[in-house]
Amino acid sequence: MFSYLNRGRAFYRDAALLALPILLQNLCTTLLGLTDTFMVGALGEAPLAAVLVANTPVFVIQLVIFGLQSGSSVLISQFWGKGDTDSINRVVGLGCYVAGAISLVFAGVMFFLPVPLMGMLTDNQELVPLAASYARIVGFSYILNSITGVYVGAHRSMENPKLGMVIFAISMLTNTFLNWVFIFGNLGAPALGVEGAALATLLSRTVEFVIMVTYALTNARFRLKPALLLRPGSALLQKFVRYSGPVVLNETLWGLGNSLYKVVMGHMEGSTEILAARALAGNMEDLCTVAIFAISGTTAIIIGREIGAGRREQVYEMGAALNTMAMGCGLVIGLVLIGGAWWIFPGLVYPFFHLSSVSGGITTMMLTFTGVFLPLRAFNTVNTVGVLRGGGDVRAATVIDLLPLWLVALPLAAIFGLGLKWGIFWVYVGIMMESTTKFFLGVPRFRSRAWINDVTQFSHVKEGEPSL
Repeated sequence: MFSYLNRGRAFYRDAALLALPILLQNLCTTLLGLTDTFMVGALGEAPLAAVLVANTPVFVIQLVIFGLQSGSSVLISQFWGKGDTDSINRVVGLGCYVAGAISLVFAGVMFFLPVPLMGMLTDNQELVPLAASYARIVGFSYILNSITGVYVGAHRSMENPKLGMVIFAISMLTNTFLNWVFIFGNLGAPALGVEGAALATLLSRTVEFVIMVTYALTNARFRLKPALLLRPGSALLQKFVRYSGPVVLNETLWGLGNSLYKVVMGHMEGSTEILAARALAGNMEDLCTVAIFAISGTTAIIIGREIGAGRREQVYEMGAALNTMAMGCGLVIGLVLIGGAWWIFPGLVYPFFHLSSVSGGITTMMLTFTGVFLPLRAFNTVNTVGVLRGGGDVRAATVIDLLPLWLVALPLAAIFGLGLKWGIFWVYVGIMMESTTKFFLGVPRFRSRAWINDVTQFSHVKEGEPSL
């Protein structure tokens, strides 16, 4: 029954060598968020909730960047399998154009209209001015971070995930140190509170951008060609729109939908306690999914590389093995998370974040839901982000990712939380229906094998081709 798991040591060793740097990179990013939460939480529940609200648009930006990475990887991993680095340069150029433009728009809105924007996300007037002061500064950091993310994502698709691990580890350490300086006023700096957290984020993103540019200019494995970056060509643009466009749209709409969960929570009775709990539970959840996202990133690389190199025969069984691995990983981590939420975190973790008993109880409930549904979420993530996208089946992946969110989970959460006012427990019941619905849509699509496509056919762009 599980004979497809007998892939041999070489397959699992290759997967592990690709996944480990991605896991460490994701871990650095997650620990950065957890450290921010810990330091801002020392200021009280209101600042902690305010930063969560202010980071709602930032969350959307991050998912757009992730969408660009995932969408570009559909092309880059297969071009890499063919040895076509000129086309990779063009894809990177297009990704930087899109990422820079979107993050610039978000940064402008967060700088010029922070109070109206934060007022849309919560009706808690205690939180709006705190969130606005944070948003005004932090938005500009993601212009730099978006460009870095596109470049690092390209190297990940070219089997060089260590670059992101190193850059984001340095960024995490820089951000943590600067948080200590600017939030609390150490080393003679003023104590800026939530504004200090935003300033630390901006400066750490500047550091990671400088490191990225330095590496890009000196790296010999993949040389940037400015002529191709700046003028990627119409043929590649059409491929990018066809295969990367749906992924970017997918992640943008998925990020917007998940942000609306926080908007629902921000308009419920007791929103300060709920949002403070969500800030901690969300970071713990992210910490528990770093391995799952590492497997999904690895899966996209492997599937794309094998199809691009013309080795299509065993791609289905490879996908099945990696999906199963993810589900097992989710089961183990989920059980550990549930145990920690009930018997460890209340006494050892919650006090560090100055959570009230009400917020602590809500956090435990949220983490329990997350742990129970983590195996389904793990399968869904690897199946859509890794297998289907890696195989070029981006449209089906988009449908499977978005319909359960927008047509099932989000309406239920809004009805339970704002319409019927049943409380945060029932809001989470609605939220978890996303994973359940997605699973029953994803399995038939995977079994159909219709996701195995060579997206580089007829797409080779020559140097002399008229460009944009």
